[in-house]
Amino acid sequence: MMLINREKRIKYLGFNDFWFVVIGILVLSFITDFLFNNSFVHFPFAEAVMNWSTSLFMTICDWFIIRAIIILLRKKYPDLKDDLKRLILLFIAIVSTVILVDVLGNRLLSFIFDKNYNPISASKVLLPIIIISTMTMAIYEAIYYNLRLKKSIREEEEAKQIIVQVQLDTLRNQAQPHFLFNTLNTLRDIIDQNSKKEAKEFVDKLSDVYRFILESGRINLTSLREELKFAQAYIHIQLERFGDNLKLNWNISEVSLDEMIVPMSLQLLLENAIKHNVISKAKPLVINVGVKDNHLIVDNKMQPKSTQLPSTKVGLKNIKKRYALISSKTLEIKNEGNRFIVSLPLLKLSNQKNNYAYTDR
Repeated sequence: MMLINREKRIKYLGFNDFWFVVIGILVLSFITDFLFNNSFVHFPFAEAVMNWSTSLFMTICDWFIIRAIIILLRKKYPDLKDDLKRLILLFIAIVSTVILVDVLGNRLLSFIFDKNYNPISASKVLLPIIIISTMTMAIYEAIYYNLRLKKSIREEEEAKQIIVQVQLDTLRNQAQPHFLFNTLNTLRDIIDQNSKKEAKEFVDKLSDVYRFILESGRINLTSLREELKFAQAYIHIQLERFGDNLKLNWNISEVSLDEMIVPMSLQLLLENAIKHNVISKAKPLVINVGVKDNHLIVDNKMQPKSTQLPSTKVGLKNIKKRYALISSKTLEIKNEGNRFIVSLPLLKLSNQKNNYAYTDR
């Protein structure tokens, strides 16, 4: 039972409402009796208790029915963006419940007490009870909204911190001595052996990589089109280094390019594949990148290096954490022994768990 189970009360109501229910029902039953009968002033004690018991019975019925509806609506409409719809439905439910409880409750009490029971006219009772019930349930909503707002802001800040950390770690990766050494050596070889145009293109691609890293910190999601430009700029640099020993198969349709993805996720997967696998003429590394069932699929044959570079812990854990904060959809990782496959969900802005545009309310 929800009233007894503390964990469920907190989960669906946002706080432990046991004493709020007990005290609230007693207070409202006395207020209701005072407004319509003032029994403890106008009647003998025994009769006053009987009249108050009627108010108590009605209050208990109203409270628990409306409370159950609140929980049901919160399960169905959990997001901040659905608040208006949920509150309208809740108000309709409060009005309907008060009317239904008044009609059925009075019939039940008339049947039990027969001629000794004289109900107050519905025209006098219903509007005040609806107002009192609405004000009481508004306390539930105010507490619930405040808790969700704090959680939403906390998750947004956590997502921003993780994105900033990704920026720093990715920049650190691209600024490590071995990366800069290889990049500068590659650039020198291009200048020595190729045209200025190719050298300029290489520098432009390197510039694109750093620019995207710096700009991505302002967003939670980016289009697959932009992420692809970033990844291809990164791969262009690596192709100059590895030549035909590194091969990329791109299989992404035009219609998928406007879908959204976590920034730098594709580049990080490509970087990990290059970092942890042998790339040579005898063992060329082939990476397949494609879209299937609204997922971006990155897979490659596993050919691990005999000596692994120390991990900077940038990669799958980070991407998983960002997806968990932003969306209910998660990436899938498959290690098939000889192949490593990662599937990234393609999202829409509406897929975000919390629409942060609503937190300024």
